[in-house]
Amino acid sequence: MTRVRVSVRVIPRAREDRIGGEREGRLLIRVAAPPEDGAANRALRALLAQRLGIRGADVVIERGATVRDKTVSLPGEAAAALAALMK
Repeated sequence: MTRVRVSVRVIPRAREDRIGGEREGRLLIRVAAPPEDGAANRALRALLAQRLGIRGADVVIERGATVRDKTVSLPGEAAAALAALMK
């Protein structure tokens, strides 16, 4: 299975979960969850899965589990939907 890697910057404790824009070459993702006990990471995975039409288990945080800048791996078939989000 082909995978696509994307760099993201997560902003926890936002007003709402949303994907929007870029910051320093990373996809900017805001989540309402706090960065405690993995809650922000779970919210990130759920938001990406919902917006890309894939399973949450298919969103893998490869690097940066405890920091805001992360590398996320997605299935190759999500590439077109991901490109649309980055516009």
